[in-house]
Amino acid sequence: MDNPSIITQVTNPKEEEILSCTQDKVSQCNISLKKQRSRSIFSTLFCCFRDYNVDPPSTNSTSALPPLVEENGGLQKGDQMQVMPIPSPPAKYLLPELTASDYGKKCVVIDLDETLVHSSFKPISNADFIVPVEIDGTIHQVYVLKRPHVDEFLQRMGELFECVLFTASLAKYADPVADLLDRWGVFRARLFRESCVFHRGNYVKDLSRLGRELSKVIIVDNSPASYIFHPENAVPVQSWFDDMTDTELLDLIPFFEGLSKEEEVYTLSSVSFGEVTPIRSATLDLPVTLYTKDNHE
Repeated sequence: MDNPSIITQVTNPKEEEILSCTQDKVSQCNISLKKQRSRSIFSTLFCCFRDYNVDPPSTNSTSALPPLVEENGGLQKGDQMQVMPIPSPPAKYLLPELTASDYGKKCVVIDLDETLVHSSFKPISNADFIVPVEIDGTIHQVYVLKRPHVDEFLQRMGELFECVLFTASLAKYADPVADLLDRWGVFRARLFRESCVFHRGNYVKDLSRLGRELSKVIIVDNSPASYIFHPENAVPVQSWFDDMTDTELLDLIPFFEGLSKEEEVYTLSSVSFGEVTPIRSATLDLPVTLYTKDNHE
């Protein structure tokens, strides 16, 4: 097994020349789901997609695709050699029963690579973590940079929501990174590549398989392909590599403080000429001041 079979991630434009890549530079995340991103040579170790020209699957159509993989890596009953609708009800939910401490809270699914951190096999002098990853009997060092304000963001999110880490990276890389990143135990659960649905060349995070009401689930991710099944539940963020002046996570905290008070994630309103803005559009002009209906009154 080589490096590309372990890590997938968004290409860092600053590393393209070093890595001798010829693919296009990464475009900014756009919730219209129409912009393209390119693959890096480490496109299967970190996080999670190949092509952004992916149409949401119709629940009335079927496609012959690789079978769904459950959290334990096993196949669902009846999946072998079968044409099945996508997404389909899981035989087993990915998350455990809600704990008493999280009762009444919404569930926030948070991506790892290029959302909270940026990782690379290329040595960097200012790495926050250096994580050893074994590949075919050889230890490789992965250099990890934390996005600015990630600590403050995670602590506040842990206070307001049931937080779940969901990454298309492999656990052998992502689990030790999460151990170092989450010093407060914010993540109630961690989901990795085997919990994704492989759909048209992309690892998709199917929120219907979590075992939570979809009206109370939010996904925070830099990859539109990751939430192609449920774009109305998404709060997009721009891909982050090494800009230490970035404030996106800090700017999102007031947004989530307002969202935590809403009955459903779909009913979030921002006070802008009296119009109600759906969650998928509410982050277009961040930073903005967002209000819930309660405090607006």
